[in-house]
Amino acid sequence: MRIAISTGGGDAPGLNAVIRAIVLSAHTRGWQTYGIRRGYGGLLGNDGIQSLTPQSVRGITHLGGTILGTTNRGNPFRWASKDAAGKEVEVDRSDDLIAAFNASGFDAMIPIGGDGSLKIAYDLGLKGLPVVGVPKTIDNDVCGTLSTFGFDTAVSTATEAIDKLHSTTESHERVMVVELMGRDAGWIALHSGISASADVILLPEIPFDIAKVCDKVMERERDGRHFSVVVVAEGAKPLGGEASMIERRSTGTVDRLGGIASLVAKAITERTGKETRSLVLGHLQRGGSPTTFDRLLALRFGAAAVRAVADHAFGVMVGFAPPEIIRVPLEQVIGRTKHVPLNCDTILTARGLGISLGD
Repeated sequence: MRIAISTGGGDAPGLNAVIRAIVLSAHTRGWQTYGIRRGYGGLLGNDGIQSLTPQSVRGITHLGGTILGTTNRGNPFRWASKDAAGKEVEVDRSDDLIAAFNASGFDAMIPIGGDGSLKIAYDLGLKGLPVVGVPKTIDNDVCGTLSTFGFDTAVSTATEAIDKLHSTTESHERVMVVELMGRDAGWIALHSGISASADVILLPEIPFDIAKVCDKVMERERDGRHFSVVVVAEGAKPLGGEASMIERRSTGTVDRLGGIASLVAKAITERTGKETRSLVLGHLQRGGSPTTFDRLLALRFGAAAVRAVADHAFGVMVGFAPPEIIRVPLEQVIGRTKHVPLNCDTILTARGLGISLGD
């Protein structure tokens, strides 16, 4: 067996652990593994393919990032190219990718990625490519798995940052608005916000009323608590409004969400008179060593993916359904976002603690 591994989309702590688990699990079976550089680009002449051995993955479990590199602009079905006039266009190079895969003598592909990368894997599977997906995203928004590796580390990073903001916010009697990643799902904001004792948490799942946010700030003011910490997910939106976007692609699809913290901070100052600052935690949430939970989950995912290849169980994604690692058909995963359920225990916990959700 010759297995190809790719890492696509945004990076997440634990990617290297998955790679190591795949390489070592394959090696024990006498199989060979190869890394596709920069998503699927290595099969399309972009940075190439590298052999992966037990020696080449030694000591990488605790490292953040990915030794294979990654990209969020490497969709072979919409490959960036230029026409005869030099204008940027998108072309379908999926057949080129499959031809390169077959020419390299590969027997299976294990793509490690989020919803976008798994959708590509599914579409390639429909064209005959034998794929076993591994879910990866700090956002925890992939269906079919209770958790994705990288999420726990991102939450820990955000929680520690919010903890540090408490002291300076209280010292200056300010309001601090912290913007966290998550796109259209509020898992990071909810978990870290509760853990770090935020006063307000704004989620994409619950459109917020800025008046209710300010009511919470002024309620604390009357109680002698002259500071407040507001945690806002990057995809949060006001009642009747849309999520804030920093940038759009030329095709008009959303490229980068962000900027909501600044808008919320400005509105709080205007309505309450409180000095308000905003902070975007940004890509800090993607970096650093994975937590113990993420390391173990990533290693379990990698080993399980190799077992699926051994069983010729293609067209699936491995997922976490405690206490087991399961196989989920990719068709049940793609095109869906795992949102925070509005009646889940964590939401009820936030409300029980008196945290405002802006509604």
